[in-house]
Amino acid sequence: MTRSAQRVVGIAVLIVLGMVVLPVVAYFADTGDGGNAENWIIPVALLAMAAVGAALATALPGLAREGASTGRRAVTGIWWGLLGLFVGLVVFWFLLNGLDGA
Repeated sequence: MTRSAQRVVGIAVLIVLGMVVLPVVAYFADTGDGGNAENWIIPVALLAMAAVGAALATALPGLAREGASTGRRAVTGIWWGLLGLFVGLVVFWFLLNGLDGA
């Protein structure tokens, strides 16, 4: 697979996961009894997307600069994962609320 194809596939996967990760984490963390589990939804989503981004950039070297070491690819993947979460949340927001807002 070419570097540009790896980049397109990786970014698409991260955006889709960015849209899905927050509702999935909220489903498992929200107990509904007023406990403190709801406070962990955003930190767990951030950590999950950072881990997925690091793993994906390690598996798809096209997401990082050419010739980057494995550690450098992992750090770049963490940033890609967090960016994917942000873009996914923005897209999810507009899909739920439309252009007029909430």
